[in-house]
Amino acid sequence: MELCHIARRAGRLSSFLLGELGMSSGLMNKLKWIDAIRVNGVPRRTNFPVQPGDRITVRLDEEAPAYPAEDGPLEIVYEDDHLLVVDKPPGMLIHPSRAQFTGTLANLVAGYYRRAGQSSAFHPVTRLDRDTYGIVLLAKNAHIHALLQAAPVEKTYHALVLGRPAEEQGLIRAPIARRPLPSLLREVSPAGKPSVTGYQVLETGAGWSKLALRPFTGRTHQLRVHCAYMGCPILGDPQYGNDRSWALSQALGLDHQRLCAKSLAFPHPIGGEALVLHSRMDATL
Repeated sequence: MELCHIARRAGRLSSFLLGELGMSSGLMNKLKWIDAIRVNGVPRRTNFPVQPGDRITVRLDEEAPAYPAEDGPLEIVYEDDHLLVVDKPPGMLIHPSRAQFTGTLANLVAGYYRRAGQSSAFHPVTRLDRDTYGIVLLAKNAHIHALLQAAPVEKTYHALVLGRPAEEQGLIRAPIARRPLPSLLREVSPAGKPSVTGYQVLETGAGWSKLALRPFTGRTHQLRVHCAYMGCPILGDPQYGNDRSWALSQALGLDHQRLCAKSLAFPHPIGGEALVLHSRMDATL
């Protein structure tokens, strides 16, 4: 992949890389030693004096992943030269681990890039638990990933929950902390980090509600913990549910938790135009 910029002013090459192209100093210093930074097609050091009209190009090559590329179904929601946005199904890990090296979203994306002839890498900007499903934002290289991490990304989830909140909409403000080891789960605790979730009731049924959830903070398991805290655990959730939610989930024949990453809204890292993307999946019975 190659970044390109036509200079409209005079200045040191480094000022364009850090400013107009938004590159981190670490990445710039790495690229300058492998002749990946050029002005008018000629490799240049970062102190080179750029003139208006000069064409600055940066080659961004990604190393092959340590995990295998695999062929399989991949639901693409959006793609361009910089971004790949996909729908992840329930039960799938985002990235390989020591316990599971294959069958993850990263393996399938690597397979897709291989088939498409793209020298891109797997850089998840948003992440989902194994059993949470829906839209996932991926950057195709480390530079775009860094830009997106610094950008505001608004996330909206849909969830089916037990019962119905007391109010049609509101904010859940409850600090979240990790449970004592060896547990990997979280809980609401005064010793936890500040955590805020917005919710709105979208639909109601026999003993359940469908909520739109917006996390204003990014704590691990935040939505699942907050829904359980307000007495409306997510249906199908094996870890934060209670006897009533498990009984209703079983009666409805739910085989996985009904929490879907429904939409993402963010400025494009190159150009800045507003993007609003929606998952083709949803929290349904």
